[in-house]
Amino acid sequence: MSETSPGKTQKLDFSAINKTTAKSFNAQKNMIKRIFKGNTVLCETCNQPLKLIVPTEKQQTGTYGVFCKKGCTDIELELNMVL
Repeated sequence: MSETSPGKTQKLDFSAINKTTAKSFNAQKNMIKRIFKGNTVLCETCNQPLKLIVPTEKQQTGTYGVFCKKGCTDIELELNMVL
């Protein structure tokens, strides 16, 4: 680690973290799109089918998103039911 002189600031480079975060976000977004289209998508960890839980007329409160049975994949989504 390099020392800095008093009065000088050191800039941090977050570009690698930002690229990794953007890649992960886009991969999750594309996976969610495939599930919304009705395609079967498997959990990358346990190979179980992922389940999409959305609000219904009977149940309008709770946790919504994409989940696997074992809990390896747990992506909560903010969804509202449109009538």
